[in-house]
Amino acid sequence: MLRGDIEGDDLEQYVQERVITTTLDRAANWARGNSLFPATFGLACCAIEMMSVVGARLDIARFGFEAFRASPRQADLLILSGRISIKMAPVVRRIYDQMLDPKYAIAMGACSSSMGVFNNYAIVPADKFLPVDVHVPGCPPRPEALMHGILKLRSMVHSDPTMGWRERYGAENTVEVLPDEGERLRAEHAAAVNATDAEGFPGA
Repeated sequence: MLRGDIEGDDLEQYVQERVITTTLDRAANWARGNSLFPATFGLACCAIEMMSVVGARLDIARFGFEAFRASPRQADLLILSGRISIKMAPVVRRIYDQMLDPKYAIAMGACSSSMGVFNNYAIVPADKFLPVDVHVPGCPPRPEALMHGILKLRSMVHSDPTMGWRERYGAENTVEVLPDEGERLRAEHAAAVNATDAEGFPGA
């Protein structure tokens, strides 16, 4: 091709088979989604299952997630592996605030998602104090379930790192919106959902 020996349709076919074109945003999302650095952070029994994903049987290093970072300033993924007490919630939030942007959170297990079997005043679901991107059900979930959740997060990062709902609810980065602004955003979202339901069900 460089010598000019290929012309016309042959040149077009040659280029289509060997050249990949994309946008800078998609290339950045591809790199970001394949190099997430989870924080070395465990809360309870789910942490044992979280440790298993780096073993030889699952080998999550295949997807670029094996580098668990000991400092939140070097991590961009927080896996909440276990129950979160009222006293622990501010500590978890502080760790999340110290992480790199853009950052993501996975609620692993029933306790961090819905308080699980410890459904009492002492336990706090993760959604109450930080934005959770993926919930992994189970008590505790198997390592395969966590790996599935991580791969779901990776596909979300590849398509859109803001993941839609963050902008809709004013949850960009760690900046919280004012109450009035948040109420306005929720009202607009509710109106859009009601309009969609009305269009889908003419009798409504």
